[in-house]
Amino acid sequence: MELLSVVVPCYNEEENVKDFYDELMKTQEYFHSREVEFELIYIDDGSKDNTVVEVHKLIDLDKRVHLVSFSRNFGKEAGIYAGLEHAKGDYVVMMDADLQDPPSLLPTMYEAIKDEGYDSVATRRVNRKGEPPIRSFFARRFYHLINKISKAEIVDGARDYRLMSRRFVDAILSLEEYNRFSKGIFGWVGFSTKWLEYENIERKKGETKWSFWKLFLYALDGIIAFSTVPLAIASIMGVIFCLVAFLLIIFIIVRTLILGDPTSGWPSLVCIISLISGVQLFCLGIVGQYLSKAYLEVKKRPIYLTKEDI
Repeated sequence: MELLSVVVPCYNEEENVKDFYDELMKTQEYFHSREVEFELIYIDDGSKDNTVVEVHKLIDLDKRVHLVSFSRNFGKEAGIYAGLEHAKGDYVVMMDADLQDPPSLLPTMYEAIKDEGYDSVATRRVNRKGEPPIRSFFARRFYHLINKISKAEIVDGARDYRLMSRRFVDAILSLEEYNRFSKGIFGWVGFSTKWLEYENIERKKGETKWSFWKLFLYALDGIIAFSTVPLAIASIMGVIFCLVAFLLIIFIIVRTLILGDPTSGWPSLVCIISLISGVQLFCLGIVGQYLSKAYLEVKKRPIYLTKEDI
C-alpha cells in the first residue's frame, strides 16, 4: 500500500484537534479502496493550551497519529518545514487544524496526482467570507504587488492546503533557507500544479492567530524573500534625487546671480531637506531589511527545535 502523510501544524488548537481527526477519518474508506494508508502528523508550534494533551489522546487511540512538539513557538513556516521533514509518505498534504481546509477535497486532489499526472494539487479560496473587509483589500493588493515584482507564481487566495508528490516534497526540503515563505517556495520550485477552487469556510472553533500586523509582517517577509525590486527602487530614487539636487543647485546659482537675493526661500529649503532625509531613511530601511535577513541566514540557526517526537 502507498502512504499518505497528513501534516497539521497547530498553535493553540485544542478545540479542533479531535474534530479534525474525525473529519479526516471520513475519507479513509475511499483511500482504503485505492490501497492508500494514512499517517497523521500534528506539529505543535509551542502551544500554550492543551493541544499536546489532545494529540496524546489520539495517539492512544490510533497508532497512525504522530506528534512533533517544538520547544517554543517558531512560527507557521517552521511548522510546515518540520512536517515535510517528518513525513514519510508517497504523498504529503498540508492542512490547517481549524477545518478551513475541508478534508472532503482530498479524494479529488489525490485523483489529480495519481490519475492525471500532476505533481501537486493546490487550493484557493474564491471569496473571503467572514474576513474583515480591510484585511481582504490589503490581501488582494499584496498578491497583485508580489506577482508584479516576483518571478514566483503566488496565486491570489492560495491556501497552504496542498497535496504533493514525493519528488515535489523533496524539492521543497532541498531549499533549507532560514527565512521561509512557503507560498513563494511552492511556486518557485515549479512542477505541474492543478488548482482547486472552493468557497471560503470559517473556523469551526477558536479564533485566528493572525492579526493584521502579523499578516503585514508576513507579507513583507514574502516580498523580501522573492524579490529584489525594493532594492532597485531605492537605487532609482537615489539617482532621481541626485539629478533633482543638481538641477536645484544650478537654479539657485542662476537665481542668485540675477536677483542677488540668496537669503529668501528658507521654508522651501527646510521642506526639501526634510523630504530628502525621509527618502534616505526609507531607502536605508529597505537595505536594512535585506541585511537583517542575510544576517539571520549566515548564523545557520536551526529552523526549529524539537521538545517531543512521538
